[in-house]
Amino acid sequence: MNNAPAPAPAPARGPAVFSGKAFDTCTAPSSAAMQAWHGQSPYGAAAVYIGGQNRGCSQPNLTSSWVHTVHAAGWQLIPLYVGAQPPCQTSGNPERITAANAASLGSSDGADAVAHAAGLGMGTGSAIYLDMEAYDAADLACSGAVLTYVQAWDAALHAHGYWAGFYGFSKSSALAMSQAASSGATGLPDALWYALYDGTADTSSGFPYPAGQWSGPWRGHQYAVDQQESYGGVSLTVDHDAWNGPVAVIG
Repeated sequence: MNNAPAPAPAPARGPAVFSGKAFDTCTAPSSAAMQAWHGQSPYGAAAVYIGGQNRGCSQPNLTSSWVHTVHAAGWQLIPLYVGAQPPCQTSGNPERITAANAASLGSSDGADAVAHAAGLGMGTGSAIYLDMEAYDAADLACSGAVLTYVQAWDAALHAHGYWAGFYGFSKSSALAMSQAASSGATGLPDALWYALYDGTADTSSGFPYPAGQWSGPWRGHQYAVDQQESYGGVSLTVDHDAWNGPVAVIG
């Protein structure tokens, strides 16, 4: 049974949108590294892991000061939150979704994501992306619990004036969101960031779901991972993203 709260209205403030190439990496680089890469690399946006009990990387650089410094240098930022993970997933993650806790946990994690974003200077109108790792989308009980959690998380973000994004894998977690959309489910993420490692830096060509889903500036595509690159004398290992979607609003 789906006990997620009714969908909250979309935020009054429209999203800030970035179109172009982005990168993501586990630990936010230093501000000096970001300065070195800006204008030298092909990227205009960077994803950062802002919180969640299942976040796997320490973030010594990620502070409000860092956010404002790199944004002033010209970077757009894409906040990621690693929330509770699916009950059918094999992992050692400390926070897991169950059928019993899905709605309440989604609501509390959504509020926590907003608090982390606001603490970093990412204000209302920002999009925050929920990181949902791979699981068996054909497991109906598992997918049902995840959907309830996502709907509650999305509603919590909307209630605080934030846009709700979702990061998932094209054949599992993101697929489940597409299937939910096709079935007419409500309260789904505003933006979809899908992992499909086809090497294509595009959000429309090769989109693996019905063309009308998340059309317009509501998509991100992670198309390559673990690429070591050097710009401005600084080397980083990053994942590659094509972006045409909402990002953080830096106040």
